[in-house]
Amino acid sequence: MLRGPYRALTAGIVSVVLLIAFEATAVGTAMPVAADELDGVPLYAFAFSAYFTTSLLGIAVSGQWADRRGPLPPLATGIGAFGAGLLLSGTAATMWVFVLGRAVQGVGGGLVIVALYVTISRAYPASLRPTVMAALAASWVVPSVVGPLVSGTVTEQLGWRWVFLGIPALVLLPAAVMLPPLRRRASGPPPGAADGVRPARGRIRPALAVAVGAGLLQYAGQDLRLFAAAPAAAGAVLLVPAARRLLPRGTFRAARGLPAVVLLRGLAAGAFIVAESFVPLMLVTQRGLSVTLAGLALAAGGATWALGSFTQSRPRFGPHRHRLARLGTVLVTAGIGYAPVVLLDPVPVWTLAAMLAVACYGMGLVISSTSVLLLELSAPEEAGGNSAALQTSDGLSNILLLATTGAVFAALGGGAGGGAGGGTAGAGHGAGGAVPGTAATTPGAFVAVYAVATAVAALGIVVAGRLRR
Repeated sequence: MLRGPYRALTAGIVSVVLLIAFEATAVGTAMPVAADELDGVPLYAFAFSAYFTTSLLGIAVSGQWADRRGPLPPLATGIGAFGAGLLLSGTAATMWVFVLGRAVQGVGGGLVIVALYVTISRAYPASLRPTVMAALAASWVVPSVVGPLVSGTVTEQLGWRWVFLGIPALVLLPAAVMLPPLRRRASGPPPGAADGVRPARGRIRPALAVAVGAGLLQYAGQDLRLFAAAPAAAGAVLLVPAARRLLPRGTFRAARGLPAVVLLRGLAAGAFIVAESFVPLMLVTQRGLSVTLAGLALAAGGATWALGSFTQSRPRFGPHRHRLARLGTVLVTAGIGYAPVVLLDPVPVWTLAAMLAVACYGMGLVISSTSVLLLELSAPEEAGGNSAALQTSDGLSNILLLATTGAVFAALGGGAGGGAGGGTAGAGHGAGGAVPGTAATTPGAFVAVYAVATAVAALGIVVAGRLRR
């Protein structure tokens, strides 16, 4: 894999994924300070969900673009859009501009991830593909451990903006290494494709409808006025029928087999991303931790996630993979349900870090098991479409749950005092490094967020019992 003609391409692919993974872990650590300085704590969840919303569109566009022109154009465009989004967020003067930057990042991320998978399928022989995929999964371990520490240190010493502004420059080198061998090995339309024939547009239009509909629902959830009912209704009208087209029939009623697998993936991913997104803000505002220490609460998760993925890959667990998925969902539910307990001062913060590590082990079991089960339940000609449905379920659940919990958080006083310290977060954190101006966020807002996430994860336990046909 790292020898001869594959060395440069593999190094470039792994480096790009490594930097994307670092950005994903770093954002959660820097976000509390960024939201406070931009007077945008009530829009905290929106900054995360905007990324997932637009990534759905990027995924759909990238798949059809790569089928027509090869992976090089969507990959290069995606890397450029990802970097542009980082620059936009890093220079934002208001929270809405920051959110816009996150949305641009989402388009780039969606373009990149699909193009990388197409690259692997076309540039590597079948014998090397599992090794490359394992390398991509391993690329997330180191950033999850060191990302919060590096991001927190940069945020406290240089300011949160440098967390966003520094990454685009780092992407240039791996992109320069990767693109030339990619052009030689996987450029142009796939073999056998008819020149000039446009691919079907069956997924782009519903993906666009889902993205617009989700955006309208998120806007309505943040406004919380009677006027917001109109965009909420319009968003639902766009999103619901489009989502039904993108997901297997029976998904929303947890039909046995493939539909239940797709639904479980969304429930587990959505509940976990909500829990993970609010942990740094909760620890900074309610327990007075520095952003560095708050980010370190998530540090062990990458290693335990990889361990969970490795566990389900053992041959002896093959016949029991559906049970592993259910066990993983139980662990995820337990970890998320424990999170608000640390709002009590006598409870040590390290216990939350331990429970989140347990939850991440469960996520490793669930995510990898659902991926394998999906392929086992798919005919060869359906594997691509069903895999896209799995990713869509993941992203759509993230969007809807972040929008819902963001609305609940804002309605219950989340960030009520954020304006008091606006513009000061980046300059001085005091002795403890806490973010000023956000301490007025009520503990009840966090309790409500984690109650929703726990309920969704618990529903996943029920759905996990329906994975077998």
